[in-house]
Amino acid sequence: MVALASVVLLAACGEKSQEEVIEELDETLQTMDGYQTEATMTMQTGQEPRQYDVDIAHMQNEENRYYRVELQNEDEEQNQMILRNDEGVFLLTPALNKSFRFQSDWPNNNSQMYLYESLIGDILTDTEREFAVEENQYVFETNTNYQNQNLHQQEIVLNSDDLSPHSVRVFDEDYNTLVEVAFESFALNETLERDEFDMDANMESEETEEPAAVEEEEAEDPLDVFMPSYEPENTELSQSEEVETDIGQRVILTYEGDRPFTIIQQPASVSAASGTAPTELGQGEPTVLGDVVGVMSNETLTWTENGVEFILASDSLENEEMSAIAESMTSTSAK
Repeated sequence: MVALASVVLLAACGEKSQEEVIEELDETLQTMDGYQTEATMTMQTGQEPRQYDVDIAHMQNEENRYYRVELQNEDEEQNQMILRNDEGVFLLTPALNKSFRFQSDWPNNNSQMYLYESLIGDILTDTEREFAVEENQYVFETNTNYQNQNLHQQEIVLNSDDLSPHSVRVFDEDYNTLVEVAFESFALNETLERDEFDMDANMESEETEEPAAVEEEEAEDPLDVFMPSYEPENTELSQSEEVETDIGQRVILTYEGDRPFTIIQQPASVSAASGTAPTELGQGEPTVLGDVVGVMSNETLTWTENGVEFILASDSLENEEMSAIAESMTSTSAK
């Protein structure tokens, strides 16, 4: 772990011990009804830093846990939302009038750096955690259980007055910062209703009339082809194929070598905005990829960005490599 010796320890009156903080966090985890929070998440996992605004609502009772996690990049028109309700876990893309339903127990199966109860859980379960006190803050360093195994350790900073989250930094094994989360606001035990986690209601609240125009433009213009700047060692492009489909040009990139993979890209179609959004169903986990959220399954990674739908398929790549390839996709027209 990163040494905490450099943290200034204060012995101010009223300061809690680690044991007292742990006890209070455990009690909060057991008794809270939910919360609302806004945060800024900066990802250093791609070629350039990418920043999200994250808006989170969480409600829980004896029957279920409900989540609404909205992610928005200031340069990205395509808002996305991860939703959990009584019907399951969904990834919503309102701009395309599409939703994907996961056969998943998200977020219980992995650490989640922007969810307060996940951070508390990481603190409570790590018996080797480190603890220090800064002015008005408690600092923990813990092991992690992120889907991306490159996210090796994390620093969790809590406000000392109410133990609300202040910030999170996640490191690789060399303790380079890969992700930072800064919490702008946090309200514990807010009054929320189940309707706030309804899929159709959230799709309707984000709908605009712009997608139809975008669809017409995409149908007329040639596909803007993207290529990955990151390639696994001893693996290179062997074939590029273009196929005409009903929705436009489809490009198939085939990479061969030690870690072969295939990338398929085609115009992202906008579903007709009549009634409820069509829902795809499949195995997988929501995966943050730079500016967007994708769907990671055992051998495929799918996502939509810049009006293009991508499918990355491989039976030899690790999830971290698939994410790295996806995050490195660059428009050839920009080169």
